Amino acid sequence: MITRTLSGPAPQIKLPTGAVDCQCHMYLPGFPALPGGPPNPGGETPTPAQYRQLMQWLGISRTIVTQGNAQQGDNENLLACLADMKAAGVTARGVAVITPETSEAELQRLSDAGVIGARLMDLPGGAIGLSALEALDAICAAHDWVLAVQFDGSDILQHESRLAALNSNWVFDHHGKFFRGAAPDGPEIAATKRLIDKGNCWFKLTGGYESSQTGGPEYSDIAANTRALAAHAPERLIWGTNWPHNLAKTTEEYPNDAALLDTVLGWLTPEQRQRALVTTPETLFRL
Repeated sequence: MITRTLSGPAPQIKLPTGAVDCQCHMYLPGFPALPGGPPNPGGETPTPAQYRQLMQWLGISRTIVTQGNAQQGDNENLLACLADMKAAGVTARGVAVITPETSEAELQRLSDAGVIGARLMDLPGGAIGLSALEALDAICAAHDWVLAVQFDGSDILQHESRLAALNSNWVFDHHGKFFRGAAPDGPEIAATKRLIDKGNCWFKLTGGYESSQTGGPEYSDIAANTRALAAHAPERLIWGTNWPHNLAKTTEEYPNDAALLDTVLGWLTPEQRQRALVTTPETLFRL
């Protein structure tokens, strides 16, 4: 059983007015996990109502809800959660899972429900991987959606030419997930900077604990890379909580969201935080 903390002392870093959480998942009862993906999160279902408690605690104003891997390509849970957030008066947009075969009618239905992007995850449990990169890019470009791309960033040099050719606005997800490590002056971060400089790539600060080699609570390796990218292109960073931290299986390993916020956003200057939390996501996700 896992217990998720949803309130407590406020973070030391006060979020600016209009702050956007660009990475969270949420779930409602009645949507079982599907074959190919992980199970639904353990413990009490992390619902939109619970997430709204987290918003109040941390000072989040708006959010981007990403389709969870548990439901694979069935976006109905995501749409139900977006509807729940809308009914509660909260601005929320969705990042769904689509395939090259997704119909125009379905794409329109998703857009009408608040979906603003598509997710690609080339890691175990992901619903669709890099084999569909160009096809999803074409769809996202045509519909003015954002493409969220997640893979082992340690292999970025192998994929750089394909990523550099993308036409849609796309996000390099989860601090790049450099599972084998990366350094500010290393080839992986250099490639990331080159992609950012193309003008349609953003870098998401979320879930760094999943790939840190040095570990918490400082995550010094992730911090160094983040500071390097913030110095290079502060206008290309966005941030997310990664709530409800689906890889955490016990209460003991569940992160304190306020402390994690202070750690990650402490790597940025106040001016960089304003961009990453408000100005940039407003434009990228058309909020």
